[in-house]
Amino acid sequence: MTKEMSGLGRMIVDGTDAGRLKERIAAELIAVRGRSLAYTDAEDDLLVRQHSPLMSPLVWDLAHVGNYEELWVLREAGGITPLRPEIDDLYDAFRHPRRDRPSLPILGPAEARRYIEGVRGRVLDVLDGFDPGDPDPLRRDGFVFGLVIQHEHQHDETMLATLQLSGEPGLVRDAELPPGRPGGPEEVFVPAGPFLMGTSTLPWAYDNERPAHPVDLPAYWIDRFPVGNAAYAAFVEDGGYDDPRWWSEEGGRWLRESRARAPLFWIRDGDAWWRTRFGRTEPVPMDEPVQHVCWYEAEAYARWAGRRLPTEAEWEKACGWDPAAGRARTYPWGDDDPGPGRANLGHRAARPAPLGAYPAGASAYGAEQMVGDVWEWTASHFLPYPGFRSFPYREYSEVFFGPGHRVLRGGSWAADPAAVRATFRNWDLPIRRQIFSGFRCARSASAEES
Repeated sequence: MTKEMSGLGRMIVDGTDAGRLKERIAAELIAVRGRSLAYTDAEDDLLVRQHSPLMSPLVWDLAHVGNYEELWVLREAGGITPLRPEIDDLYDAFRHPRRDRPSLPILGPAEARRYIEGVRGRVLDVLDGFDPGDPDPLRRDGFVFGLVIQHEHQHDETMLATLQLSGEPGLVRDAELPPGRPGGPEEVFVPAGPFLMGTSTLPWAYDNERPAHPVDLPAYWIDRFPVGNAAYAAFVEDGGYDDPRWWSEEGGRWLRESRARAPLFWIRDGDAWWRTRFGRTEPVPMDEPVQHVCWYEAEAYARWAGRRLPTEAEWEKACGWDPAAGRARTYPWGDDDPGPGRANLGHRAARPAPLGAYPAGASAYGAEQMVGDVWEWTASHFLPYPGFRSFPYREYSEVFFGPGHRVLRGGSWAADPAAVRATFRNWDLPIRRQIFSGFRCARSASAEES
């Protein structure tokens, strides 16, 4: 019997366990759709308005996930006659920038809900008859279902970012999170040596995570935790946004144009920092990871602190490599699925957990909170791995490769476990900070330490 890890956890995909795989896929389809409907359970005006030119109207995202599901599960994998081919152009994310989408004749909220419900019913019919042993790469191991599940979760996180920008209350989940642990080492050491980056075996990994390839790194130190609000506030209060020494030429240009003085959603009131979070104003919790900072802000902080941002190879090795076993782990702690005792994922609470909240989620090197809480900016541009092949379409990864985008790793509190793993690569423009983004720092080891 062959066992492999997927983006949803351990999936046994030989013929004897096809039923179990189908049950897991069905459960994930139901869960992600429930999330999408919860985020769009609002007055029509909220759904059709564009709350920022950086984001789509929420109703566009809702119908888009259904159209994507129709294209890939029903048409490409299932061979089913198109249901609504006339709307394909409207929901082509690559063709229409977000700022232009409100002007399109998109489906209204009620029609969008009817459409995605009709698509989902036919998708479940396709799932009922699918064979996980099918040699077609789109159908093998249920890849196409993993594709649409992860895609919808990614749009759900985008919808949360839109709702945060809207300032509308009602989506704050203040579930209890574990307490933090003050003290202990501030950074962990990663010895020099090769590791295997990416994956060739995880059946639901995206094309940009493939193939696995050896990378040999010199020794380095990396922060044990993401940079916290207290540390970032010290940078701000030390005049970090006013001192050109910390900003690159491009970063300085962004700073002048944006007129940023602190992370997005931070407000100064006398000697105290406050933040707005889903329509509420509250004191900035100084023990949480900083979020809503762009790449230029992360770079400037690291320079101020005498550090640098880790490359994505350094980040992935510190997160997922097991030097004792000589193999990659699916998650920092191992191969078991994420749970509430290991990482802050899946919108359990609408905020990062305190620093040190998840000792059970530590990597083999001792780095913590590398999965969940905040997406972490890295120093690296988004580029293909050696031997990269687009699959199943160029517009997911290939068209974004180049110096324009920086890589983020790890997932945020808003990311679902289905779309998080040590090899998962996110990317965005270095000016973006409406996303749930933070960072951690690194530094090269000295010759004596190496």
